[in-house]
This record gives sequence, C-alpha cells and structure tokens, in this order.
Amino acid sequence: MTVRQLGSGDRALLRQLMDVFGDAFEDRVTYGEVPPTDAYLEKLLARDSFIALVALHGGAVVGGITAYDLPKPEQERSEIYLYDLAVAESHRRQGIATALIAALQRIAAKRGAWVVFVQADHGDDPAIALYTKLGAREDVLHFDIAPMPGTLAHDG
Repeated sequence: MTVRQLGSGDRALLRQLMDVFGDAFEDRVTYGEVPPTDAYLEKLLARDSFIALVALHGGAVVGGITAYDLPKPEQERSEIYLYDLAVAESHRRQGIATALIAALQRIAAKRGAWVVFVQADHGDDPAIALYTKLGAREDVLHFDIAPMPGTLAHDG
C-alpha cells in the first residue's frame, strides 16, 4: 500500500476515491449520482487549498482523504480541515487510515499549519476511536447554515 497526494491530471484517481467514499458512507447519491465534469475536478486539483490523498493497493484506490488548507486572519498560519476520510471495507484494520492521517500531518507541517482538525459524528465509534488515539478531543456543536441569495453592500 502506498499513499499518494493527488494533483493536476489525477481526475481518475479522485473519481475512484469518490466511489470509496460513496460505499463507505453508504451515500452513493452524494458521491456519484451527479459527477462533476473533468474541468471542475482539474480546477479543484490545481487549488493549493485542496488536499487529496489516496491509499493505493495494486494501483486501485482503497482509501483516501480530502482536506482543506484554511488561512487564518488572526495570525500568519493556517488550519487543515480533514473533511472526508474513508477506507474500503475490504482494507480496514490495516493501518491505512492512520497512514493517511500521518501523510496529512506531514503536509500540514510543511505548510506551516498549526493544527489538523476533523469532525466525527456521534455514533461513528470507529472514527471517534481513531481520532481520540491521534489527537485531543473537543466537544463542539456543528451547524449547517444555508446560503442566502442577494447582494452584499461593500465599500468601493
């Protein structure tokens, strides 16, 4: 098994990762029903703020991470938000998730990020156990706020 950071031209591997996410999260609708265009994926992969890592076994994606580098205004630093992490069921309990997180930690260090943070859902005991083993737990509330169309007044 090898861990690889995706970049420009890795659309096919990113699509494979979306299949792994769809299966692992039992949400094939979100991760596969309306696939993005190649142009969209290429633009996403070219962004410095988007981080995608895959675990490869025999050339196939068996796990991965998507994360975002979030610059902070209060100091010259950033935080890395680990957004999605999944490993194919057939490859779980082999240290792949831990290896993916370690690779993300190395990327965070190279970028000068001061923390990698992640959320876990209540009841997702395997994720909670993994993250507890690797970091300090904070009990927070998460809110989804819908976008609101309209114009924004600003100074010229």
